[in-house]
Amino acid sequence: SDSKQSAPKMSTTQALADQFTFQATDYVVFAVMLSISAAIGVYFGFFDKSADTTEEYLMGGKRMKTLPIAISLVASQLSAISIMSIPAEMYAYGINWIFNVVSMLLVVPILNYVVIPVFYNNNITNCYEYLELRFNSATRKLQTFIFVATIFFMLPIYIFMPSLAFAQVTGFNVHIINTVVCSICIFYTMIGGIKAVVWTDVVQAAVMVISVVLVGIMGANSLGGFGRVMDIAAEGGRLDVNYTFDLASRSTFWNTFASAIVTWTGYVGLNQSCVQRIVSLPSLAHARRSLLLFGVGFTIIMTFNCYTGLVMYARYHDCDPLSLGVVSKLDKMVPYLVQDVMGHLTGMSGIFISCVFSAALSTISASINSLSGIVYFDYIKPHIHHTEHKANVIMKLFVFFAGIYCIFGGIIVERFGSILQMVYSIGGISFGSVAGVFTLGMLVPRAHGRAGLWSVIASIAVMSYIVVGSWGRNHYAFMATSTDNCPGPNSTDTATATGTTSVLLALANATAASPPATVQIENLLEPEWNILDLSFTWYTAIGFLITWVVGLSLSYVLRPAPDEEFDSNLLSPIVKPFVQYELTSAEELAELKVEKQTEKV
Repeated sequence: SDSKQSAPKMSTTQALADQFTFQATDYVVFAVMLSISAAIGVYFGFFDKSADTTEEYLMGGKRMKTLPIAISLVASQLSAISIMSIPAEMYAYGINWIFNVVSMLLVVPILNYVVIPVFYNNNITNCYEYLELRFNSATRKLQTFIFVATIFFMLPIYIFMPSLAFAQVTGFNVHIINTVVCSICIFYTMIGGIKAVVWTDVVQAAVMVISVVLVGIMGANSLGGFGRVMDIAAEGGRLDVNYTFDLASRSTFWNTFASAIVTWTGYVGLNQSCVQRIVSLPSLAHARRSLLLFGVGFTIIMTFNCYTGLVMYARYHDCDPLSLGVVSKLDKMVPYLVQDVMGHLTGMSGIFISCVFSAALSTISASINSLSGIVYFDYIKPHIHHTEHKANVIMKLFVFFAGIYCIFGGIIVERFGSILQMVYSIGGISFGSVAGVFTLGMLVPRAHGRAGLWSVIASIAVMSYIVVGSWGRNHYAFMATSTDNCPGPNSTDTATATGTTSVLLALANATAASPPATVQIENLLEPEWNILDLSFTWYTAIGFLITWVVGLSLSYVLRPAPDEEFDSNLLSPIVKPFVQYELTSAEELAELKVEKQTEKV
């Protein structure tokens, strides 16, 4: 059968040989990608005749074009983590992650008609400035600090993951690669500003799209086409959607869709690294078009990413490299698939590694550029005599030091195996409160500063307790795969050679075939529900909900600060028509009627 022929030979020697091998062509492909990025930085840093102002450096003088911004936004959402882990998620846990993609149908209209108009109508370029105007400076400072802390945790990991992959491929020291690539990224971000960030994103997005699409199409062709892939995935339960409303299940329709709406609204529309690019467009109409294009681009590339996971399952469903110990971690399945499907093509290893690096560089450059603006305007400007030239020099220096931090941060990242999971948990702590407090301010006229501040504190406190308390507590079983169809003699060799790994994998994954004794005992005892059993997929949605419940309640319970002024321009256009009605009481209406009657008399 097709699947028998497609099953890779799994001998121990083959497993070692199946690692990427980098040829001269691959080095050339990789070097060309980095050279183009550096050249763009040189052009915008030295040859583009623009004013030496903060607006030019951070927002391209508000003259950016719609399509490059849309592509740049898509590129930034695709970190190296997503390219490696989304297909792996589909392989191990099935189709439910796809609702992250489906959520764009709601996220783009929310951004276009609820969130972004507020920034344009008030000429806001730093999204945290909105929190000070709408609530108070304490709320702004708290959310700015959360943003800065989250980005600082993530930066070394974003760059270290692809450096590690490259080191395994070539045998170079990982820290040397980290230093070289960081230096190029910092170079073009520092001297070229937002224009260099956006145009390098366009180049890097092209590399990513080519890689992701090629893997999906070639993998499907090797199995007999799209239909065959979907048939095998359906037989293995990978297309089954989980509609059960279970708070402990890893991924269901409900928790994936709810959290995706909050996460993407917060990450694209209320995160400074994205807002900065959206407001660099000349008008709201341009921004709306750009976000629409972003939604389409995001949907296409993420759908292909998900499809690659199904291709991976169809290829290995009856000869699972994880169970055999040939692949040591789930996140390494994608490089394994790429080598298996496209390894015979010259330059493909180079293109894929370039793809993973491109994803990392686009995320890092945008994050550092926006971080430099936030740190300068919120923490440095209040304490110095501001000039445009001085501001630009300080921001460029900040970008430089952030790059050095990334290089040294890599040394620390290398020592912690579980730091990646920790970063996702940190995102779970903060993302819900970010989306919650912004939407509270935009949609609820009654909300005021004290309510806004305490809603954020409550959300962060509760989510911190849940995330820290559940650390290492919740483990999720992989869906079933088998090794029944592996080539006979080789599979025996491999099973013997990697017996320890296979046993550990079986224990870790708690597979249905041989569940560990502890799991059986827990099932028999049927323990009571504990909030710490909450699936991590719920974190952002729950954080958002806490922010709204606390914020709404306190808006009615607490009085606003005496010096607080309400400005209806800071509300979203969709609630403005109702504001006057809400704020006019019955007594005021009676007084108006009396006035009109006296006028007639």
